Amino acid sequence: MRWIYISPHFDDAVLSCGGLIWEQTHSGIPVEIWTIMAGDPPIGAESALAQQLHASWQTANAQETVTLRRGEDQNSARRVGASIHHFPFPDSIYRRSQTGTLYYPEGIFVPPNPREGALVQEIAEQVAARLRQYDTIVCPLAIGGHVDHVLTRKAIEQLGRPLWYYADVPYVFWHTDSLAPMTEGMTGKTFFISAQGLAGWQDSIEAHASQITSLFADVADMRQKIKEYAHRQNGLVLWERDNTA
Repeated sequence: MRWIYISPHFDDAVLSCGGLIWEQTHSGIPVEIWTIMAGDPPIGAESALAQQLHASWQTANAQETVTLRRGEDQNSARRVGASIHHFPFPDSIYRRSQTGTLYYPEGIFVPPNPREGALVQEIAEQVAARLRQYDTIVCPLAIGGHVDHVLTRKAIEQLGRPLWYYADVPYVFWHTDSLAPMTEGMTGKTFFISAQGLAGWQDSIEAHASQITSLFADVADMRQKIKEYAHRQNGLVLWERDNTA
């Protein structure tokens, strides 16, 4: 039975669940990380937001960024023993209409653009085509409201399958009041994370080197925050809907 971790972007699954993924793969459980927004960027002028992000990631343009991040993802997955699959949907900062109008030129912590109505169904169909009957699916809660996380969760919930949910790191650190309302009607289960699993978790995040300073002060800050997060939970908590309610 495979465990399938749904990752809106290249780093989300290991940020949020890297320790558990390490524990599972080192116990002989097959784990795959499926990144949804991993596609090539459409041709067109980049927004000021995209240019600002590229500067912080020290990349020159959209294609260079995606190529770099795919490589980081492969390295990261190796550090926790997982397989990966990249879906063809571009990141929100690159998505645009057929006439070239960017959907999210000014911000990504916004509601989905109404013109992207078909995207949720397209994601659901492509994910469903790869799933097997006994796969266990782990989906983001979409804490923080990043549009790609919101769209991804909507798509995965359309599958009609039992789901586990993870708290989106680092957004759960920044929006601590969001966890309780977003897990209302769900039951949490704590999974053990060993010292080796914690180290694998930290190492897998560090492999996403371009992203570290966007999400943490530096590598040392990341390692400390992940350590504190794991200790605070006595491992890692995933949630599932309470079907007895």
